Amino acid sequence: MSSPLTNPERRDLAAIAATMIPADKALGMPAADDPAILADIERSIGRDLAAVRETLAAIAAAANGKFATLDIDRREALVAERLAAGGWPAWLFGRLVLAAYYRDDRVLRALGHEARAPFPKGYVLEQGDWSLLDPVRDRAPLWRDDRKGAR
Repeated sequence: MSSPLTNPERRDLAAIAATMIPADKALGMPAADDPAILADIERSIGRDLAAVRETLAAIAAAANGKFATLDIDRREALVAERLAAGGWPAWLFGRLVLAAYYRDDRVLRALGHEARAPFPKGYVLEQGDWSLLDPVRDRAPLWRDDRKGAR
């Protein structure tokens, strides 16, 4: 399968992904620009292509087309700014990178998980403090109930 991205977009995607999630050699975790992870990101783009392109273009423009040559602090700042202010397209972009990263078997093993799908064996989830949801349960509905007068 060929990539939906152009070569410059692929280069920027790799640099941005590595900035978002750098390698941690001590834990045995690859960076998000690892070839297998990048390939997974590209395969996952699908209908989010416009959002990915918009985010890549915005970051490239903010870096005057030289994102990969900036120092790490400036790259991190540009990515953080875009993910915070980029709205829905930036959220989709971040979701794609994170989802592909945490699907990687090496990452799962480094985090102490079996490299497998969650089902059929499942995972044990510790019970949390359900009282934290009380403010949400107690607030007024966020929607209008049109059924009240209709009969």
